[in-house]
Amino acid sequence: MDVPRTGYAWNGDVALAYQVLGDGPTDLVYLQGWSSHMDLGWDSPYLAAFLRGLAASTRLILSDRRGWGCSDRFSPTDVPPFEDMTDDLLAVLDAAGSGRPVIFASIDCAPLAILFAATYPERVEGLILCDPTVTFGATEETPWMWTRPEFETWARDLRGDYPLPRWWAGPLDHPERTWFERYVRASIAPGALIAELRRFMETDIRSVLPTVSAPTLVLVETEENESSQSGRFAAERIPGARLEAIPDVARLNWPHWYGRADGILRSVARFLSELLEEEARFDRVLATVLFTDIVGSTQKAAELGDHGWSALVERHHAIVRAMLTRYRGAEVDTAGDGFFATFDGPARAVRCAQAAIDAVRPLGIEIRAGVHTGEVETIAGKTGGLTVTIGARVGAAAGASEVLVSQTVKDLTAGSGLTLEDAGEHELKGVPDRWRLYRVVG
Repeated sequence: MDVPRTGYAWNGDVALAYQVLGDGPTDLVYLQGWSSHMDLGWDSPYLAAFLRGLAASTRLILSDRRGWGCSDRFSPTDVPPFEDMTDDLLAVLDAAGSGRPVIFASIDCAPLAILFAATYPERVEGLILCDPTVTFGATEETPWMWTRPEFETWARDLRGDYPLPRWWAGPLDHPERTWFERYVRASIAPGALIAELRRFMETDIRSVLPTVSAPTLVLVETEENESSQSGRFAAERIPGARLEAIPDVARLNWPHWYGRADGILRSVARFLSELLEEEARFDRVLATVLFTDIVGSTQKAAELGDHGWSALVERHHAIVRAMLTRYRGAEVDTAGDGFFATFDGPARAVRCAQAAIDAVRPLGIEIRAGVHTGEVETIAGKTGGLTVTIGARVGAAAGASEVLVSQTVKDLTAGSGLTLEDAGEHELKGVPDRWRLYRVVG
């Protein structure tokens, strides 16, 4: 079999394996959830036929995400945050020369694809989600997902038997059973898998779904199960998303490239054809906003006088701008002694706020900061919308040398190393409802 060459994209010192095949008019990036190993995957006639079917009318880009398959692995104590993974995907697209592909992601790769599509709409032509998972933990909206005791039981069982036979829904004598178990073991070791899914248990991207502007196709099984419920949930909340149920003709349930391969290929081909005929674009993007200002500025200005205060503000601005550059923030506006900036990742915004607080302290001043993630709009050439208002109000609620963040930021920074403590519910002026905020303590 003619197998495409494996190349490597680099995000800093992290090597990310990718392959390219086909020469169709549309770039299609396939992020295969559970499991993924680009070299070993071609040993399966089922998976190989599915991949070649995707490449029949596209330029197909395959990649093992960080921690899996042929890409650099991570230890169970070093699970990367999601924004590192979106940076990884950017590196792969750039290395493959892909400007605006359609992204096809399944199961546990779906959160990465959704976050990427919402954060970088200019880099995503369309989104295909197969059996997507948007949160691994049971919530009031997703009661079918794992409870904490159920997850811990699964993790304990996994230590003794990997991969678990119950993961394979097909008959015990299926001709690919031995290959599939070998494929799973080669994809990721059980300790790293448990650690990554523990991070997934703390991650919830439900609030991001309405901000996805790319045309979206959601594929689920016709049978009612955990995966199809999650897919229907996602399709209901992504604007304009289309839901299609594909019957599992082989009754193997999972993975999707067995009994549903032909149906999925037909749906994907139809979706891609429609995208070529009509591009749907929305002028909105998921972003993290950061607001800072000097605490007690009026009193300090009175103490220093006009000339002294002006010199202090100038030094303050230089320091904050240096921190924005270091953490890849984009300055949007300044108002007196305050800054408004945007970031493409919430952890970077929080780290920037912490660094700025420490950096200005030798000037004899303290600043406060607020961070929120949500959909922002371009209004008359300026960044605006409710997300900006919320971010400003979160910043106003912070105390001296304090960083407060919204619930959304907390949900999206699991695994980043940040420590947050509950700062209680707050009323934010001009914003409906009460908002639970969190204080950054580490």
